[in-house]
Amino acid sequence: MKRLSTIGLGLLIASCAASAFGQGLLIVEDTRPVPLPRPIFRRTPEPPQMTYKIKELAVQARIDDQVARTQVTQSFVNTGSRQMEVSFVFPLPYDGAIDRLTFMVDGTEYEAKLMKASEARSIYEGYIRRNQDPALLEWMGTGMFKTSVFPVPPGAERKVTLRYSQLLRKDHQLTDFLFPLSTAKYTSHAVEKVSVEASIQSTQEIKSVYSPTHSIEVKRPGKHQATIKFEAQNQIPESDFRLFFDTAAGSLGASVVSYRPEPNEDGYFLLLASPEVKSASAARAAKTVVVVVDRSGSMSGKKIEQAREALKFVVNNLRDGDLFNIVAYDSSVESFRPELQKFNEETRQQAVGWIEGIYAGGSTNIDGALKTALGMFQDEKRPGYVVFLTDGLPTAGETNESKIVVNSTKNNKYDVRLINFGVGYDVNARLLDRLSRENRGQSEFVRPNEDLEAHVSRLYDKISSPVMTNVAVDFELDEVRVEEGRPVTRVYPRQLTDLFEGEQLVLVGRYKKHGPAKVTIKGRVGDDEREFDFPAELVQHSGDQSYSFVEKLWAMRRVGEIIDELDLHGANQELVTELVALSTKHGIITPYTSFLADDQPQSGPVADIRRGRDRAAEQLRQLEVADGRIGFEQRNEKKALQEANLAPTSSGFAATRPQAASEGDSAGFPGDSGRASGVKYRDLESGEEVSADGVQIVGSETLYKRGKTWIASSAVDIDPAKDAAKIKTIERFSTEYFELTKKNTAGENAVLARQQTGEELLITLRGQTYCIK
Repeated sequence: MKRLSTIGLGLLIASCAASAFGQGLLIVEDTRPVPLPRPIFRRTPEPPQMTYKIKELAVQARIDDQVARTQVTQSFVNTGSRQMEVSFVFPLPYDGAIDRLTFMVDGTEYEAKLMKASEARSIYEGYIRRNQDPALLEWMGTGMFKTSVFPVPPGAERKVTLRYSQLLRKDHQLTDFLFPLSTAKYTSHAVEKVSVEASIQSTQEIKSVYSPTHSIEVKRPGKHQATIKFEAQNQIPESDFRLFFDTAAGSLGASVVSYRPEPNEDGYFLLLASPEVKSASAARAAKTVVVVVDRSGSMSGKKIEQAREALKFVVNNLRDGDLFNIVAYDSSVESFRPELQKFNEETRQQAVGWIEGIYAGGSTNIDGALKTALGMFQDEKRPGYVVFLTDGLPTAGETNESKIVVNSTKNNKYDVRLINFGVGYDVNARLLDRLSRENRGQSEFVRPNEDLEAHVSRLYDKISSPVMTNVAVDFELDEVRVEEGRPVTRVYPRQLTDLFEGEQLVLVGRYKKHGPAKVTIKGRVGDDEREFDFPAELVQHSGDQSYSFVEKLWAMRRVGEIIDELDLHGANQELVTELVALSTKHGIITPYTSFLADDQPQSGPVADIRRGRDRAAEQLRQLEVADGRIGFEQRNEKKALQEANLAPTSSGFAATRPQAASEGDSAGFPGDSGRASGVKYRDLESGEEVSADGVQIVGSETLYKRGKTWIASSAVDIDPAKDAAKIKTIERFSTEYFELTKKNTAGENAVLARQQTGEELLITLRGQTYCIK
């Protein structure tokens, strides 16, 4: 078993322009060869080690237009029993965008020496050869700053601070901020606290603020300011943090990012669109809202209490000029007033009093309730919404699922959006999905232990202020003939409805033709039809993987749409084949393709289309279940895929490892070797999230474990037994190995960096398949 680390990879990381890497490394100045401090499962006692853990990582950035000033503070602890003599290495971004770099330890500034790329590569390669660990491959080929040595006594904590300025990359109106957070995955313990905060100040109005990698909280103090925040506890970061924001004058802003890895195949695009941020006193479009609540016997107890509070929230957050009503149903249907009411203080008080008198009892007449609610709408120009709550199956009136859907569309004469909330596991989740799809709405599912009021208030907050209704997006390109069809296809979400204040539209799709394009967004603003157009550039070929997340985001939404088609319209062999192909290429594991995570050795290639299609088709039969836990979880998972805004990763953060048994011991699982948790999906039987540890996502590649071999998605069609003549074998850390790394991109070397001692890697690079042993 290898001893301690000559290289400890810390998390003092510089942000850089897209595709650049600017990570910080703690270097333990010890002459003995030792591995990086990855979690290792130990079966026998080991001599005292030099190990450390990252206790806290805080990133604070101030972005003024295109210039970012960033401070990174990391607290790390020497968890070993020997003093560590360490230095700090900071790889430079390829474009040298970093300026005014300051490095301090506990407030004392240390000098940093600049090394050119050739000299830095020699240092990196020496570390890798000496320690037989490829983790540093991700940062070869860049220059570096290297600081002087400073001591860390056993048990001591050091706070290291890095400050720098950088010029961010800007693509048309879209500014790109990248912080390589994932270097913290090499710590031997979970990081107790990770936080990223950024404040954005722009001379132009800020429209969309979007992260494809992390779920961020966004606040907008004004048109020219935005703040973002991300925080996690006891986690190991696994993906870099990326942030986009666009700027534009006017009432609507839009930006397009395109990615085309293969010039002879359709490309991928991402469109971000946001309305301007209005002040609290600004006039808002009037709307009509009818809330429909299930008061059947199954809603008794806590459910009906939460439902009453949810109704009060909606009523209390209406605005002057809005029209509203409330419908309560069991076997019969009753409304607050026979017709729509104009919202004012008097009607608000009366409605809240009426809500207090709603009690549970009786059957569930879903069809009758929807007929009553939809029949109240009389104005097609005013945006209208039905907020529909139910916890059960239709048991009174019309109970046939298909007829209820047909009746809803027949009664919806004014293009009303149907917003459904399914409460608990007894709902007919498929019925709610069909109702929302046919009535341009959406469905949300609330687990039994979740707060219904919180779900309703969160969604209503979003839809309370429509800025543009009946939204449509169109792409126009020069020299596209009518007979060639639409220039963009397979656009998701499939149907657009309204754009709300504080919300942004995230649209993905494919494109056939490259070149300059005009994007037109049409819709109704108040009583007027409005049209906005924006320039876009659909690239012919992407030279790097800067925007590869666009392809993966599209693939996630496409998988959700395929599942929806199979759910609502039944079996389709072509769709099942496409589902398996997309899941295999992108590592999008669903309950129907979980067999891809099987890490047992098998004959034949991973991408055995017939075998995969047959296994997926068998699992997809579960879509016949419309209610119960399985019915509920299937529609919830489908919705998450259809509405995905984050590109798939192995895990934004890996599961917390157990604490070490004794000082100097590393924490981990058997065979884990510090690798991230796998791709996650939800088990339909238990409702629990499952980590598919046999599948890892590294950048744009997906890795599948089969025995001791990791197979990259670029090589899933290779059968090692039959295609041996196509495979070139290379020994890790040999001269040939390092020659290969010189030809690779940083993303390709990141895949090689995941390989561990005792494992093999099968990967195709530039048309040649390699087996690295």
